[in-house]
Amino acid sequence: MDATAPALTPTSRVLTWCLHVLVACLLVLTAGRAALAGAPDTAAVFALAAVLGLVYAVGPLIPRVRTSGRAAAVWSAAVGGVWVALLVLSADAVWIAFPLYFLQLHLLSRRVGLAAVAATAVAAITGFAAHTGAFTPAIAIGPALGAAVAVAVVWGYQALYRESEQRRLLIDELTATRADLAKAQHTAGVLSERERLAREIHDTLAQGLSSIQLLLRAAERALPDKPEKAAGYVDQARQSAVDNLAEARRFVAALAPPALEETTLADALERLCATTSARHRLTTRFHLTGDPAPLPIAHEVALLRVAQSALANTVHHARAHTADVTLSYLDDHVAVDVVDDGTGFDPGRLPVPATDGGGFGLAAMRSRTHALGGTFTIETAPGRGTALAARLPLAPPDSDTEDSP
Repeated sequence: MDATAPALTPTSRVLTWCLHVLVACLLVLTAGRAALAGAPDTAAVFALAAVLGLVYAVGPLIPRVRTSGRAAAVWSAAVGGVWVALLVLSADAVWIAFPLYFLQLHLLSRRVGLAAVAATAVAAITGFAAHTGAFTPAIAIGPALGAAVAVAVVWGYQALYRESEQRRLLIDELTATRADLAKAQHTAGVLSERERLAREIHDTLAQGLSSIQLLLRAAERALPDKPEKAAGYVDQARQSAVDNLAEARRFVAALAPPALEETTLADALERLCATTSARHRLTTRFHLTGDPAPLPIAHEVALLRVAQSALANTVHHARAHTADVTLSYLDDHVAVDVVDDGTGFDPGRLPVPATDGGGFGLAAMRSRTHALGGTFTIETAPGRGTALAARLPLAPPDSDTEDSP
């Protein structure tokens, strides 16, 4: 069977049934004309027409004819052989050659089908010429033209079918690609949200809990000799817990931090420095340079979180006495610098982030600034303190999306 032949579709089934009806009508026409003509071999024509109809009808009922090229060729040859015998008895059988063209082109490979069509056309021309007793160009034109039309129609249909199949496969591929893209975008969104939550947890809950732990340890050391001082530490720890509870509720709702509500970034940073100085043994000073300009909420949140995380690192690790937080509004960018006089560290030997609480701070600060098109730098060395700078490009106020990171 022709490997390029299309599988049955509703349209091809209709065409197949039309071909069956055409063969049956031509057989009836051949037998009827023989009976009307009163030819002596009418009985033989009826018999061969019946045999041809039976052989033709059996083919579609045999599954192997549709799946095996050899079975299709055998059945096509049997139909052709009976048709030739009928053509010998009746000239009207020449018309059956036309549906046979379509049958051969559909069942056989392109090369074999073309050869079978040519052989059928030659047999039709020869048989009809024998019945008329003469050969004229008109006798050859009919079967030859029918063969050409059949080849053009079948090959054209097969070409359209292949093009349709290619288009269908392309659409299926595009659909699958869109599904993969949607899945990738969903995965990227999940990872982005997970990263956002990780940064927020580190910069709020984790730092707040760490601060509470330090305050409670200080209260424990003050007991029992200095109960008033211990009570002060406990009160500060309680206030830190209240603040962090508010932070947790806000970042779960993806809203701006409470420190930025109805206030400016400069005021929030100044209040952060005052709170840090009050709760820890670290003198923290705030400086403002340049003319304050409106910033997108995302920029303000990022700079505030960077300052919070940097001061938390200073409190927990640097053993510093003083720290300076500077908010600078320059021509094309805004920057937050945090400088301390602590022990410093080797920037080439940063700790690997671990689940027990270390190593996330610097990575989160760098991720925040880079996500907004900014830069993040650290200058430090063992015994020489640490200077940290986060710079973000200034954006027009109308670019504010009102979304927190």
